[in-house]
Amino acid sequence: MTKIGAFTFVLHSHLPYARQAGMWPHGEEWVHEAIAETYLPLLNALFDLEAEGVPFALTVGITPILAEQLADPLIIDHFVHYAAERAAWAATDVTRFEEAGNETMRDLARFYHHWYARALTSFRDRFGRDLIGAFRRLQDVGLIEVSTSAATHGYLPLLSRDSSIYGQVRTGVEAYRARFGRAPRAIWLPECAYRPAIVDEADGRSVRRPGLESFLAAQGLRVFFSETHTVEGGRPVGKAAGEALGPYGAVPRRYAVTNTARAEEPDEPGTTYQPYWVGDAPGQVAVLGRNNRTGQQVWSAAFGYPGDAAYRDFHRKDGVSGMQYWRIGGAGVDLGDKPPYDPARAAEQIQGHVAHYVALVEELLETYSRDTGRFGIISSAYDTELFGHWWFEGVDWLKGVLRGLAGSETVQLTTASRIVDEHPPERVMALPESSWGAGGNHFTWLNVDTQWMWPPIHAAERRMEDLVARVPGATGERRQVLDQVARELLLLQSSDWPFLVTTGQAKEYAAQRFTKHLERFNRLADLAEREDPLDEVSRQFLAAMRERDNPFPEIDYRVFGERQGRSDGDGGLAGGE
Repeated sequence: MTKIGAFTFVLHSHLPYARQAGMWPHGEEWVHEAIAETYLPLLNALFDLEAEGVPFALTVGITPILAEQLADPLIIDHFVHYAAERAAWAATDVTRFEEAGNETMRDLARFYHHWYARALTSFRDRFGRDLIGAFRRLQDVGLIEVSTSAATHGYLPLLSRDSSIYGQVRTGVEAYRARFGRAPRAIWLPECAYRPAIVDEADGRSVRRPGLESFLAAQGLRVFFSETHTVEGGRPVGKAAGEALGPYGAVPRRYAVTNTARAEEPDEPGTTYQPYWVGDAPGQVAVLGRNNRTGQQVWSAAFGYPGDAAYRDFHRKDGVSGMQYWRIGGAGVDLGDKPPYDPARAAEQIQGHVAHYVALVEELLETYSRDTGRFGIISSAYDTELFGHWWFEGVDWLKGVLRGLAGSETVQLTTASRIVDEHPPERVMALPESSWGAGGNHFTWLNVDTQWMWPPIHAAERRMEDLVARVPGATGERRQVLDQVARELLLLQSSDWPFLVTTGQAKEYAAQRFTKHLERFNRLADLAEREDPLDEVSRQFLAAMRERDNPFPEIDYRVFGERQGRSDGDGGLAGGE
């Protein structure tokens, strides 16, 4: 039977830089938890499917800052201790529950003991402690596409200097190339935050700043992803898109630019079932909108699968070991009344939800084909950490859906860049400024609680440009200082800090991390401005910072050379690129 449409999961894997930055409840344990509960189970599922000969395909995004942490020897060693420790805690629970005569809880403790032991065995033996290498292997054999992101998940639309946008994207691309042995073709814009071309009125002059797609095109990136409303909701109008962004004075006055010679007013609203060329980069960079119906089938609090009564409850934890021994039990069940988890019952429920989702994808694409006569595409995007960590059974569900759709007579499994290669866009779309945050705009990252963060970021951006101009060809110890200044700038720009402040998930921790990176940036910048050699105290400080904040070993500080109004060119790089 002829395929009438294509489907790709887009899994966005990201955690903030947490190496040696605290443990429980905030810090490096975030990474350990995600390895144990999400990344390892996902890799096991995908390698199992490969061993079965299932012709699956999906898009797995790994942010550069996450990749740096997953490959870090210190984090790897700490994870081995983490998994072994929890296996031991579960074993202790077995004894505790057996002595109490509680066979149900004893059996659940055994389940967790075996679960963590298997995770540790997989990590050591199946993947050789090299998770990035495992993802690379799956990409090399054509089963997945690994997409990239900005280096530290910086919130690009709110950065005031094009040097920072360029530096975030360029550093991310180069880090990907080093880890995966090829250039990336797909990118997840941090927080799905997009900005078209704008005219920025700052410093008494007007500068046309390119749309984000121009920065992607300059690095050879082919496709990015957007929230549903960005594609379906129409175009920005006049100044309104820009003026609404800076109510607290953190963003320079600017207004949107529409390139009417390239971007046509659509005859009909955009659809997430088709890719589109974007604004300033027609024929170069395409956008895929997140399909809302398939997304809500998982995300919705009202009817999403993860809320099923049979699935493990995330929030209730054992007071001694912290293990999660209970299931959701139904809507409105109080935390203290949760019934014991039943892994066999949960596994049975997964099969029904797999069948439902496979049928849903087929039905949606069949309906689109029937109504339009066109080959439709579904891009279903999720945070990877939803599966396994938040939704314990989620990886098994993913595995089942991939197996089911691989056998579909009507649906083709694919990846993001294959969609653009095999079904290139037929139209150009002018996307509005947007994100997948609350309200579809920048509010989650710029509001009364976070406005204090942006002036220091913008000041640091300009100071970095000045340093590149002052020392365009640093060598030796001074080069080490300038490269570390660039690392601290990238870490300062992480979208995670304002996000965590706004949501209250780790408000004090995030504010402290932001402040620390700002202090390190400025102290290192002071050192870089000095003409004389470093004294011993400064040299020790530099060594400590290079060990503590050590991502992107091949970083080049010159990528942050002034380039306002340009998305490519050599900037501060001597001799070009």
